[in-house]
Amino acid sequence: MAERIIYLDHAATTPLDQRVLAAMLPYLSEQPGNPSSIHQLGRAALHAIDDAREAVALVLGCARKELIFTGGGSESDNLAIKGVALAQQQRGRGNHIITSAIEHHAVLHAIEYLEQFGFTSTQLPVDAAGRVRPDDLRAAIRPETVLVSVMYANNEVGTIQPLGELGAICRERGIPFHSDAVQAAGLLPLDVESLNVDLLTLTGHKFYGPKGSGLLYVRHGTPLLPQINGGGQERRRRAGTENVPGIVGLATALTLAEEQRSATVARLRHLRNRLIDGVLATIPRSWLNGDREERLANNANLGFACIESESLLLLLDQQGICASGGSACSSGAIEPSHVLTAMGLHAEAANGSLRFSLGRTTQAEEIEHVLAIIPALINRLRAVVTC
Repeated sequence: MAERIIYLDHAATTPLDQRVLAAMLPYLSEQPGNPSSIHQLGRAALHAIDDAREAVALVLGCARKELIFTGGGSESDNLAIKGVALAQQQRGRGNHIITSAIEHHAVLHAIEYLEQFGFTSTQLPVDAAGRVRPDDLRAAIRPETVLVSVMYANNEVGTIQPLGELGAICRERGIPFHSDAVQAAGLLPLDVESLNVDLLTLTGHKFYGPKGSGLLYVRHGTPLLPQINGGGQERRRRAGTENVPGIVGLATALTLAEEQRSATVARLRHLRNRLIDGVLATIPRSWLNGDREERLANNANLGFACIESESLLLLLDQQGICASGGSACSSGAIEPSHVLTAMGLHAEAANGSLRFSLGRTTQAEEIEHVLAIIPALINRLRAVVTC
């Protein structure tokens, strides 16, 4: 292992903030109560969850009763999609779901699962920057459409969707609108009214909270069938003994991320632009994937002709630099990124693309170190191929 580690994979997971850990520790040790118990330790756990719910509601601009704590982003996506779709089907509303071609697989596979129960789906195309066109959404809506799910910002290329406009279209037609917003916390506004969303997914480990903690916002009146049955937790929408330390950690992390958002975005945007500009200026036949401006402040998805991203990732890792070939949940996949191919890249270009995602720990000298060594690594890989 290299002596120095430069972590540029924050889109996959972020390190746990020490302030978040401090908030969680009492509920991992001296306060073990079950929130459903009526004794004093149980009441203390319940109060902790209530306080966490209030803190999250302040960030999202919603009512506390509209929040469901879950075990992570994938669970929240599945609850939103399956829960709404099956509730709509039960009411005889229809069986058609609209999403985009660049969604996380937690969304795409949940919709694919529903197809065995009679649902159909439409995947909206994206432009070369990875953006959904609102007119395409309007054209795709049918009388039997019961749900639309479009992510807030893409996990691979960082492109930000026109969520408010897409949500307004759904609202005009009375169709529930869900957004996977797991990449957005601490980087983009999360006010659910401005975004025109009816359901919104978050997960703690993307904003310096604990793994295994998640959240689903569900606007009051949105039909939803629970997907985990058992006790009456979370207003009977998600059974199971609550993960008190995880919930406390998620709420603490989200509050901190929102408080620091403006300063974080300004700092990371500067570092991200330095990385992008440095690569494009020094490495021939390199390019940026996604929109230059309408992208997450911490995301730089860069492509290199005549290389395999996995080979470059291994060389970077040997130098102590941690990056990603795309979605962390798809690491090990041989096929090219479905996001990049949907944006129009051919397989070779998609397989030659890497994601660098910056975070609170990223320093300017680390970006300069990456820029100093990556040209030689690219040249080394290109020397052994004919291209």
